[in-house]
Amino acid sequence: MSARGPERARWAIVVAFAIAMAWVEAACVFYIRGLVDRIEPYQANPLPINAALGGVELWREAATLVMIAAIGLLAGRTWRRRIGYAAVAFGVWDVFYYVFLRVMCGWPKTLLDWDVLFLLPLPWWGPVLAPVSIAVLMILWGTFASQSGEQARSARWPWVLGSVGALLALAAFMVDAWRALPGGRDAVLRVLPTTFNWPLFSVAFLLMALPALADARGHRAQLEPGGQRRGS
Repeated sequence: MSARGPERARWAIVVAFAIAMAWVEAACVFYIRGLVDRIEPYQANPLPINAALGGVELWREAATLVMIAAIGLLAGRTWRRRIGYAAVAFGVWDVFYYVFLRVMCGWPKTLLDWDVLFLLPLPWWGPVLAPVSIAVLMILWGTFASQSGEQARSARWPWVLGSVGALLALAAFMVDAWRALPGGRDAVLRVLPTTFNWPLFSVAFLLMALPALADARGHRAQLEPGGQRRGS
């Protein structure tokens, strides 16, 4: 088996785990939305969650992040690869989560349907296309990071700009909930955005793409004739 063989096998296992996890996640959300009659989340009073169910849902989301971090730690042998595998797991999980929700209940009908993306620390709102595009980016970068040679290094500036992009994307997702904060918890839960800031998100996405583009160049240089690929 070539030096890349084991990493390809790990990548495939991580992807299989993320797809299975996406089915479980979609099923849980399907059950919860069925309980509160919100299969389609974009409607009046979008988060009618009582105290007990709300707490369970927040902890479920936190547990999901722990699971993704754990699979990255188990799959990778260096910190770069661990983060890369975690990114692959997150991206695949997010994409297939929407695929499986569509299979289960017919929603989302289009990629422009609004969704409550996350609840921590405030509700995130956005069209399905926005998180899915970020998920695809995470899969690409995570693949480059997990499959490149041990000596691969990323320049610092793409990560600085990428971090700025991530903050801008968070602002686009949470701005409506943030504006409702003075009205208290009930006001935040009843937020129903009417517009999404696509220009801001587009800038954020381009900035977040820079680390993946930089790593793609490095990965390509390793594969070119005369380039030095170091085994894993």
